[in-house]
Amino acid sequence: MPITPVTAGTDSVPKAKQAFYETKRFRQNIPLLLMLVPGILYYVIFRYLPMGGLVIAFKDYNFHDGILSSPWVGLKYFKILFQSSATLQIIWNTLELSILNLIFGFPAPIIIAIALNEVRKRWLKRWIQTIIYLPHFLSWVIIAGLVLTLFSIDGGTVNKLLEQWGMEPVPFLYRIQSWVAIFIGSGMWKEMGFGAIIYLAALSSIDPSLYESAALDGAGKLRQIWHITLPGLRTTIILLLILGMGRLMEVGFDQVYNLQNPTVLEKAEVISTYVYKVGLQKAQFSLTTAMGLFESFVGLVLLLSANALARKFDQGLF
Repeated sequence: MPITPVTAGTDSVPKAKQAFYETKRFRQNIPLLLMLVPGILYYVIFRYLPMGGLVIAFKDYNFHDGILSSPWVGLKYFKILFQSSATLQIIWNTLELSILNLIFGFPAPIIIAIALNEVRKRWLKRWIQTIIYLPHFLSWVIIAGLVLTLFSIDGGTVNKLLEQWGMEPVPFLYRIQSWVAIFIGSGMWKEMGFGAIIYLAALSSIDPSLYESAALDGAGKLRQIWHITLPGLRTTIILLLILGMGRLMEVGFDQVYNLQNPTVLEKAEVISTYVYKVGLQKAQFSLTTAMGLFESFVGLVLLLSANALARKFDQGLF
């Protein structure tokens, strides 16, 4: 009867090779991993560690006792927030301006990207890209100065033109409706060009032969955009929309603070400016921390809801 020889450790050889290659790959990627360190440190120091300070919302915080020793007050400051008509108006202002930004600002980069994709002359396309990208790199202090120069009732460019045409000057910045329009328009003008970069990158992945086949079938530009371009951008649009829903309660402090004035505070006072004026200037840290925690919670709920809806179409973020 033949005896089958027993080989020991045959399974360990492939595992040893796999471990060797994984170690080699890790060593090769060390420079790339080191490049991640500053980004990781930024989020740990400025995003995750400050979350511990949210406990202030449930305490009567003061500098003498500090965060740990300040007395607990439970939901006292949340009750103060929701019992005040002023804070409820501030929350509504934030939500309203954010929704308007999403409605008008979100489609703008998509339209810009599609329009640029149809430009065939490269030099013209580059010039247009440079011009519409430039406002992104300007601070809101500069943008607010430009807005005042254009729409000021006393010496503004627009009102000077109206006077030359025999019309009365219009206080654009002191009427709520026109202020909101200027607020939304200035935000779109500043960011739509830079936001189009992502969509242009997504457009580059669409197979050009699809457009050629559609043209042979008699499809015009609008039909090509509707049946080829937009479906090709669908994944990118949904992902960015989910992220936008998560930021729905955020209205940029710099933009609002530099454009607001006492006449339109009824509509221009939002959570970020409230936190600055009440929390930092009046030192009501617990109250404004409660407001910030509520803002973050609503943003999280909106993000999860939008993602759950997108997952039904197999396009969820996570």
